[in-house]
Amino acid sequence: MEPSCRLSADEELAIYALHDNQPGDAGYRRFLSKLSHPLTEKLASGAQGLDFGCGPGPALAAMLEQAGFGMALYDPFFHPDRSVLERRYDFITCTEVVEHLHRPAEVFRQLDALVKPGGWLAIMTCFQADDDRFNHWHYRRDPTHVVFYREETFAWLADHYGWRLEIPRKDVVLLQKAQNVAG
Repeated sequence: MEPSCRLSADEELAIYALHDNQPGDAGYRRFLSKLSHPLTEKLASGAQGLDFGCGPGPALAAMLEQAGFGMALYDPFFHPDRSVLERRYDFITCTEVVEHLHRPAEVFRQLDALVKPGGWLAIMTCFQADDDRFNHWHYRRDPTHVVFYREETFAWLADHYGWRLEIPRKDVVLLQKAQNVAG
């Protein structure tokens, strides 16, 4: 989205505050399981993760903690403790986050730096797949959604960063960082 058309931070926050994504909501947990199930199959016992863009009710983090994984939280509006961005993680989750990024290239570089070698970046976002329907697509009509992705976008990102790409189901991306990365 053209920067001049974007909402202010206060306007964005007002919309996010309307979301009712509670950790105990069975329907929301089912929705998040589209990402959590394929991700947890990849993780070693006790893996440590970061829920990047977790929102006000970090339901996915709660689900992953219940599955035995340690979780840190980061969200610029609701969990703004930037100290969690000073360490590296076995995995990072971004559910319904990447479509909100005003500077996606910068954030993907940051996420790459935060994932340990061999670790996973797990993303869930609605893939943009039909140019003819774009103007009427519900996802585009959310004023907080400023960038959209195709499967090909994630293939490019994987190639660019040397990640291994898996798309276990529609709108879910698992990216594994190479084992032989220094650091």
